[in-house]
Amino acid sequence: MNPAESDVYEFGPFRLDMADRTLFKDGEILPLPPKALDTLAVLVKNQGKVVEKSVLMEAVWPDTFVEENNLSQNISSLRKALGDPDYIQTVARRGFRFVGGARPFVTPPRPPPEASSAAVGKPRRWELWLALAAVLVIVATMVARPFFQRRTIPTPGKIMLAVLPFLNLSNDPSRDYLADGMTEEIITQLGSLDPLHLGVIARTSAMQYKNTRENTAQIARELGVNYLLEGSIRRSGERLRVTAQLIQARDQTHIWAGNFDRDVTDILQLESDVARAIAAKTQLTLSEQVEARLTGTRRVNIEAHEAYLQGLQAWNLRTRKGSELAIGDFKQTIAFDANDAFGHAGLARVYSLAPVFDVLKPAESMPKARDEAMRAIALDDSLADAHTTLAFVKAHYEYDWQGAEREFRRAIELNPSYANGHLFYSNSYLSPMGQHDQAIAEMNKAIELDPLSLPIRSFAGRTYYWARRYNEARAEFQKAAEMDPNFSINHERLSHLYACIEKFEDAIDEETKARVLAGEDSKAAVRKGDELRQSLAAHGSRGYWEKLLEMSKDKENPPEAYVSDYGIAILYARLGEKEKALSCLEKAHLERELAMTEIGIEPAFDLLRSDPRFADLVRRVGLSR
Repeated sequence: MNPAESDVYEFGPFRLDMADRTLFKDGEILPLPPKALDTLAVLVKNQGKVVEKSVLMEAVWPDTFVEENNLSQNISSLRKALGDPDYIQTVARRGFRFVGGARPFVTPPRPPPEASSAAVGKPRRWELWLALAAVLVIVATMVARPFFQRRTIPTPGKIMLAVLPFLNLSNDPSRDYLADGMTEEIITQLGSLDPLHLGVIARTSAMQYKNTRENTAQIARELGVNYLLEGSIRRSGERLRVTAQLIQARDQTHIWAGNFDRDVTDILQLESDVARAIAAKTQLTLSEQVEARLTGTRRVNIEAHEAYLQGLQAWNLRTRKGSELAIGDFKQTIAFDANDAFGHAGLARVYSLAPVFDVLKPAESMPKARDEAMRAIALDDSLADAHTTLAFVKAHYEYDWQGAEREFRRAIELNPSYANGHLFYSNSYLSPMGQHDQAIAEMNKAIELDPLSLPIRSFAGRTYYWARRYNEARAEFQKAAEMDPNFSINHERLSHLYACIEKFEDAIDEETKARVLAGEDSKAAVRKGDELRQSLAAHGSRGYWEKLLEMSKDKENPPEAYVSDYGIAILYARLGEKEKALSCLEKAHLERELAMTEIGIEPAFDLLRSDPRFADLVRRVGLSR
């Protein structure tokens, strides 16, 4: 390879392998998120030049909407990993420039044929380099995903399958939503085929492998699956062509492949055909109900279905803007076809979590979520996500705990591979009810089905926190940080944990990270951290909580900071100010804040539990035991 075309560059003590997305320092791998490495690769390839922010974002996140904050987080991660000197310069209002003097790395040549006879039988230098590279690739996998070794073992006799992201072969990148939607819908179809014998990895983890260079054997090991399904989709006019192949992980044999050509209005039948073929090849037993569902698919209104798929793509951004776009797309779905159960279920899901993304207040969004979920169930009772959403509303808004349990159990019965069903059953029912061992067991099922999901891993930390198992909570939060050190909510949750166990210096460090990663000016975040330390040094733990209370009034605070009425109640409880804490909880109850369901398990409220007014609040939330 010509050095100018090298995929491996050296600078300072670092070596960047762009093909393997790996950064070495003095021969040791530095664990970094893949998107951070992609950012570095673009900068190194253009070293000495200013790379505009828009160009960087397009190169790292092609055909995907992301906010500029994502790029800032990548740059922050790279600077922390590279240390001094500053290899990445910021060019105000434009972009970034790499100034590290990177040079192509050329693999050492083989020794000449006339090497001495003493060297006969010994490994040649190039062979040692090759062996070392192989070892480093293995080490990279172990460093990047150490938590896989602790995954729950699937039930004996149960096979696990992952659907890799379908490829869009339409020569139109704007149609990626069609391929992504096909991936998600196939996952849902397969997850409900034969739950006792087949488990399916969830979308969040599967989509991590979109445009990946990893081979199927490595992916299968990382996800702990027996089979992988690969596929592609092409739309030409009013016709769809889907190809799919099933790969057996243990020997990488292709045990089935199929081509499907259908009219675009028959896309649901096409998905059922793929599911039926997989069932046959993996020797699943399908119930009469499943057989009826696979054969009874209806033709779709194509405008409605495309709007639905676009809604899924927007929703999966998990941002405020994405939620707003998804609401519009799902409404459009229903406008095209009022009987589209998927559209109603999607709209219900977005409405139920709209308060989390600060899109709508609970009093406005939750009744809408309930109505849309009930409409979806009336149209198609087999939709596990609609039952999960209805259960979520019953728990967090109506305080109908019997109804919530019934709907959660129904969702899991319909699709035991639906990771979010297990997640919300744990987080929104079992934990609030004080059933901590069962909550942890359900959260572990969610992790098994969605091992690369940051939200689920971080929620596992909260589950242990509510159970007062603080060491295990910290371990889960730290695993999430290993998966992606730029996940700001996880740092905020870890800060709350450290403060609870009075490790205030660690709490301040995590709070500062959360602020920077959430987009706050780094100098301002560091200044606030210093103010917390000064208040802690001057007044002890009380000084820490007082300063945090003061900061809660600032315009900029990270997600899940103590800024809502419920959060302020926690701060007042920590300060021993019972009257103010109870007053804030009354306001939170009036506003139906989602966190009110945590009132019975939040450690900060131990001070209030003997007060009759607090007991009355617990009773009104329906959690008296």
